[in-house]
Amino acid sequence: MTMRRPILVVGLTDAGAVGVPAALYDRIMRAEILVGGQRHLAAFPEFTGERLVIGASVEPALERLKLAWERGELATVLASGDPLWYGIGVSLRRALPPEALDIIPAPTSAQLAFAALAEPWHDATLLSAHGRPLETVIAHVLTSPKTALLTDQRNTPARIAAALLESGLPPTTRCAVCEHLGGSAQHIVRTTLAEAAERSFAPLNVFVVWNDYLIHHTPVPPGLPDEAFSTVAGQITKREVRLLSLAELALRSGDVLWDIGAGSGSVGIEAARACPTARVYAIERREPFVRHIHENLRRFPAPNLHVIHGEAPEACADCPDPHAVFIGGSGGRLVEIIRTAQQRLRPQGRLVLNLVVFDHVQQALALLPEARMTQAQINRSMPIQSLLRLEALNPVFIVVWQKENQHG
Repeated sequence: MTMRRPILVVGLTDAGAVGVPAALYDRIMRAEILVGGQRHLAAFPEFTGERLVIGASVEPALERLKLAWERGELATVLASGDPLWYGIGVSLRRALPPEALDIIPAPTSAQLAFAALAEPWHDATLLSAHGRPLETVIAHVLTSPKTALLTDQRNTPARIAAALLESGLPPTTRCAVCEHLGGSAQHIVRTTLAEAAERSFAPLNVFVVWNDYLIHHTPVPPGLPDEAFSTVAGQITKREVRLLSLAELALRSGDVLWDIGAGSGSVGIEAARACPTARVYAIERREPFVRHIHENLRRFPAPNLHVIHGEAPEACADCPDPHAVFIGGSGGRLVEIIRTAQQRLRPQGRLVLNLVVFDHVQQALALLPEARMTQAQINRSMPIQSLLRLEALNPVFIVVWQKENQHG
């Protein structure tokens, strides 16, 4: 029976072979097959055995390594930093049992970044934006006091900085780009998000962000009283209906919400404050109402809410595709707005409408036959001399529709 020998997995810094202990260097050079990225392999020009470059897909390398292990060949994999931290070690463990691997890590790039910055990192969040949806990364940055991010050619520091600014972090937010960590070309740039969004950096970097404004991203339960808002002649989604509608929208971390016909902005503001890692777009066509939205944002800061003065659905064109849409007003274009929401909503996205006119209810249900409808009839207590009576508010029809996968 062939004796299987563990695959040696070695983590390197940007210095490459420099600094690798002599005994470990000898083990690497004795391998029959050397696997790694082009940059890693180039650090060992004297190696004369079989070389295998890891390309866009890691699968060919995994198949060759499995074969090498089964045959008892000496194989070595070169990786960056700690192979088990967002590295090839994760793929190797998926393909091979633990006894097939002998992993010798180097310091992670995040460790090197914080060391270069002389910054404690026990309270930091460590993330990778490499090949991942940026919106999920941004959600974590907004809720962490400090974050170290691995970047790639698409999700660069500039693109991440721009997304953080779009999500509500102030332009003066502190950040640093740590390039070529551990190598002779190491370079540390301390800057701000506004400056980072306009600059280019070396491809090999770690992006560190300090969220000094975390207090503004603490969830605030919804339920502000109607009278707390500045309104036009008291026109506002009433508190009780607002709470029911927010529950139906069911915003989650990283979601995008369109608040169409935002009016005073009460729904959008409460949604943004309750889910500070969501991105909320309040779309309103009427200038007086837009002024009231800005006044309400002054009273109740929500840096992740963006006000768009324009008429839907055209004003939604440049907004990211939503996970949830709230329609509180349509300006007579309800059919067009619903169709746009149906088209742009992501799979499993939620559409919630507040309607008070029967004609609008009929239009909505004709377009959304699978929708669920609830009539909210709210009565509030009012004093009458030394007693109490109930005063009825106008009934509101709450229409809820979810986009299934087959619709998109």
